[in-house]
Amino acid sequence: MDAIILQILNGLDKGGAYALIALGLTLIFGTLGVVNFAHGALFMLGAFCSVTFARLLTISERVRDESVTFFEAYKEIPYLEVWYGDTGRAIVDWAVPLSILLAVPFMLLVGFAMERGLIRFFYKRSHAEQILVTFGLAIVLQEIVKYFFGANPIPLTAPPALAGSADVGALFGMPNVSYPMWRIVYFLFSLAVIAAVFAFLQLTTFGMVVRAGMADRETVGLLGINIGRKFTIVFGIAAVVAGLAGVMYTPILAPNYHLGMDFLVLSFVVVVVGGMGSLVGAVVAGFLLGILQSFASMTEVKDILPGIDQIIIYLVAVVVLLVRPRGLMGRKGVMES
Repeated sequence: MDAIILQILNGLDKGGAYALIALGLTLIFGTLGVVNFAHGALFMLGAFCSVTFARLLTISERVRDESVTFFEAYKEIPYLEVWYGDTGRAIVDWAVPLSILLAVPFMLLVGFAMERGLIRFFYKRSHAEQILVTFGLAIVLQEIVKYFFGANPIPLTAPPALAGSADVGALFGMPNVSYPMWRIVYFLFSLAVIAAVFAFLQLTTFGMVVRAGMADRETVGLLGINIGRKFTIVFGIAAVVAGLAGVMYTPILAPNYHLGMDFLVLSFVVVVVGGMGSLVGAVVAGFLLGILQSFASMTEVKDILPGIDQIIIYLVAVVVLLVRPRGLMGRKGVMES
């Protein structure tokens, strides 16, 4: 029973990343009809926002190390700690969550630039052309990051207060069942972001117009609403969602330049399984496939079916598409003959 609880938790935090990326993908496909293969690169850019912010906070001053008395020694102390003492040290320790302050405006600008500078010219092109151009853009962004940050992973740590393990067994009446606290934080964070996106779309006038535009863009345009501008904002929001997913995932998986590609294909599978254009389907499929992948990675399962953890998501996708081509919650007619 302990192993089952741990695997479910593993699946939920991994599913949170899948769900957030797939949610952004679905927003873009549902509003603009664009298959955005550069969306994984947005996840990667969010992760490197965290890296950049952490480096800015740790710009250091070289000072004499008074603890060494036998010879002259020096150490690096962040300026924030020199200027503000314990408060500065705390700011440095909380660099990852604080980097959201950088990631939100940066990813919003990146989303606007991508949509206005490139994507809008491919609205009426075929999906094959959209995939080619956005995949090419993803490679360009990947190589830019590789040039500035190098090819090796850059580890980041969670704040000390959240770096340990939580006793999750107490919630289920089981002793000695602990789980990394930051992974729990990531799962809760993903739920908060998903709830914020749905609340924005369901409870605001802007969201109502966007949902109407997703259903019938031409009719909304005839009402005198500049739906194109609103869709640009939606693209920016989708970029922010992917970026936030990347920011908070950095203590779990060290950022590297191909991080976006690692998550991109899996996230597209999630979108297809959930149903193209279905926001709820993307979220449900993200968590479902995350849990399935977690259970498939158990040693007991891999002993029976070697390599199953590498293909389980694709097997599920094949089965779902054979039985229900539109996906679990896709609109009727989407991907159906």
